[in-house]
Amino acid sequence: MAQKVAVLGTGKIGEALLSGMIRGGWAPGDLLVTARRSERAAQLRSRYGVEAVGNAEAAKAADTLILTVKPQDMGALLDELAPHVPADRLVISGAAGIPTAFFEERLAAGTPVVRVMTNTPALVDEAMSVISAGTHATGDHLTRAEEIFSGVGKTLRVPETQQDAATALSGSGPAYFYFLVEAMTDAGILLGLPRDKAHDLIVQAAVGAAVMLRDSGEHPVTLRENVTSPAGTTINAIRELENHGVRAAMLAALEAARDRSRELASGNG
Repeated sequence: MAQKVAVLGTGKIGEALLSGMIRGGWAPGDLLVTARRSERAAQLRSRYGVEAVGNAEAAKAADTLILTVKPQDMGALLDELAPHVPADRLVISGAAGIPTAFFEERLAAGTPVVRVMTNTPALVDEAMSVISAGTHATGDHLTRAEEIFSGVGKTLRVPETQQDAATALSGSGPAYFYFLVEAMTDAGILLGLPRDKAHDLIVQAAVGAAVMLRDSGEHPVTLRENVTSPAGTTINAIRELENHGVRAAMLAALEAARDRSRELASGNG
């Protein structure tokens, strides 16, 4: 019998996951969605051919529940779901900073919970989804989560103790690259290029560099050294980056993101 999956709170990431599952071969008839607004539910029904239901109905009908609401809304959602979720349901959380224990305390004893931190490149099927098991989740539960999230990119299993670090590095990671591209675009304008040309140059450089990092098997230091000629333009630029503490700033920024994730996990949101 086919497994039924429900995506609860289907916003941008939830919709990206839904569409990725369908592209990956999931039948729309095996998928349920919930949405806060009726017009949003109708939109998802029309766009993907899935059934839109209420949260309680989804909890009763689906074998796997994927909770994609905002972290601050998760407690209220669990209060609504708890009477309807039997202990054999797999619950997958996509909420940043919330540990699996938060769910296990509010659901039936023994409920398997898997925590997943994905990122916004899920919208273009290039996500990295970091997956951790709760107390009662087995290898089969992790495999099921991987089957779902592989539709929008790559997956990686880590112990839950590493989730805050993964959130800082990967969950927030795309924002750091956008920030860098924004700064480099401004630099291009300062150097005399029109904004659109500076943007195109930087984006293609970023795409090319990312593909080389992924496919070459070379260490990033080696790839950087291949561009860095003695007494050339690149080494002068890198000297200025080091003089301005860019490497140290990146380390501090990632530590700050990790610490904030820990604060959210402890309820100090």
